[in-house]
Amino acid sequence: MALAFSESCERNKQSILDILSVELRDCGTLLELASGTGQHAVHFSNGLPHIEWQPTDQPDELPTLAARIAAEAPQNVQPPLPLDVRDLPWSVPGPFDAVFSANSLHIMSWEAVRHFFRGVGRVLGERGSLCVYGPFLYEDIETEPSNVSFDQWLRERDPDSGIRAFEAINALAGEQSLVLTADHAMPANNHLLVWQR
Repeated sequence: MALAFSESCERNKQSILDILSVELRDCGTLLELASGTGQHAVHFSNGLPHIEWQPTDQPDELPTLAARIAAEAPQNVQPPLPLDVRDLPWSVPGPFDAVFSANSLHIMSWEAVRHFFRGVGRVLGERGSLCVYGPFLYEDIETEPSNVSFDQWLRERDPDSGIRAFEAINALAGEQSLVLTADHAMPANNHLLVWQR
């Protein structure tokens, strides 16, 4: 059976790893939320062998994720766990030194995004880091036409989804005692945001 494949994951995985290699150099355990096809988990765990990587996804997406992990993941990747961010408290072992998620917040409802940050607040260790990759809207920066079109497409497909405002996301992080330490501009008008406790 062919493994599920995401072209966007394949395009962005090395540029993300280049940043994570610096941001997570002292990390020992990591929880990945919405691991999807598992391409990121496999690539990042190979590049960051010092991190015990815990992939997760919603229960109905788990078979696809588990297939790639079983076929390609190194030994520092744990078997994937089912996790819906809306189901608090999360049933995952913790605390974790870091939490990572890519291209997830804009496909969730706003209420799910709020649960995302509440859950992170509960499972992240005292000096933990949260790294989130994806598109964001900024009050003081003109939105790129491609992101405007993408946001419109998302909202037409699902009115509860859409590219999130950086300021609103940062406020949710602040409620969990997380402080923004880096905002890395990435290819294709994306950003990799890093918060720390």
